[in-house]
Amino acid sequence: MSELVTGEAVALELRPAKLPSRGLAVLLDLAAAVTVYILVTLGLVAATASLDEAAQTAVSIATFVLVLVGGPILVETLTHGRSLGKLACGLRVVRDDGGPIRFRHALVRGLLGVIEILMTFGVVACVASLVSARGRRLGDVFAGTLVVRERVPTGQGGFVPPPPPWLTGRFSGLDLSAVPDGLWLAVRQYLTRMRQLDPQVGWSMAERLASDVAGRTGAPVPPGVPPAMYLAAVLQERQTREAQRTFGGGGAPAAPASTGAGGPVLPPPSGPPADVSPAVTPVVPPVAPPLEPPASGEAAGTPGPSTGVSAEQPATGFVPPA
Repeated sequence: MSELVTGEAVALELRPAKLPSRGLAVLLDLAAAVTVYILVTLGLVAATASLDEAAQTAVSIATFVLVLVGGPILVETLTHGRSLGKLACGLRVVRDDGGPIRFRHALVRGLLGVIEILMTFGVVACVASLVSARGRRLGDVFAGTLVVRERVPTGQGGFVPPPPPWLTGRFSGLDLSAVPDGLWLAVRQYLTRMRQLDPQVGWSMAERLASDVAGRTGAPVPPGVPPAMYLAAVLQERQTREAQRTFGGGGAPAAPASTGAGGPVLPPPSGPPADVSPAVTPVVPPVAPPLEPPASGEAAGTPGPSTGVSAEQPATGFVPPA
């Protein structure tokens, strides 16, 4: 069973939808579309009674295309993958990496849906869904999308911990366009399950994923930043940008606090371990402020190879630097 996490700045654990629920959602969508098509057609017949036969035929074709083809595309674009039938069945269309779909995804799905669903009465779509491991029809394959279940049992959702405050906004200048969707999905799934992994395995996985992300962005991992914290901070930056593009909101991500003429000051983490004295808050230069490296093995819920699991778990899910 495949599990996904969406990219809308909200962590959700989603599962691919089964063929029966997808078929019911399609039937509800078709019923709504046909009802609208009949009502619009009746209105146009009365309004175009004075036109000649060729004009009436052109209006009928345009009505069919706009209502039965353009309508579902517009609805999926505006609702980010939630049509009337999918909303009733608890389904949603997402990208392969779990993010929200856009117009191009809905367009490809809608155009191929004319062949898969309307022209073949759903036979092609059913066969493709049965053959696919994740239940995808041809429109999903070519559009790079997946229909998933949004309604999951309470308490089974994964949690992606946010990065520590001293890393928030640290990677706002990175170019994330070269990072593939599959790598983002792997990072999300790792952060969701990192507490369930063996410490040695989790640390090595975090290092490998951080190396892959750093190689795609062209910027190395900052010295002293544990790989799991780096992944959480970069993922939060990507989610922030995704939310801004999708919903057109807000300004730039929050940056570290700054005070006085000494430049940015990294806020000290709260609640240091009982056996470690709190360090004095360092004042760093304004250009490329170095980060104070946390203690060895204090990664995002995944201790290093030489340490055990820390007994203290802050609100972010990470152990703060000493």
